[in-house]
Amino acid sequence: MYLHLGADIVVSSYDIIAILDLEKTTVSKITRDFLSDIQKKSMVINVSNEMPKSYVVTKDGEKEKVYISPISSATLLKRAELADKKGRDGMIWDAFR
Repeated sequence: MYLHLGADIVVSSYDIIAILDLEKTTVSKITRDFLSDIQKKSMVINVSNEMPKSYVVTKDGEKEKVYISPISSATLLKRAELADKKGRDGMIWDAFR
């Protein structure tokens, strides 16, 4: 299954490591350092020019990417749960609650 992050961007739900609220998680220095490091590696993709509300960390093989999305983390989680109910195996979404 795929998760729509906004605009024309979709990612495979199997590649998702985390769906995070931008405002709540960037308070931590560790998180800010992680985002800064991944941005220096040109692995940050802005989904749109709208106000960012969340970010999604993915890993495809050995490459990590961070998608900055205008969609709230709660909405993205609901979409991921819908995908799970439609028969997606292997990922436990309870960790995101």
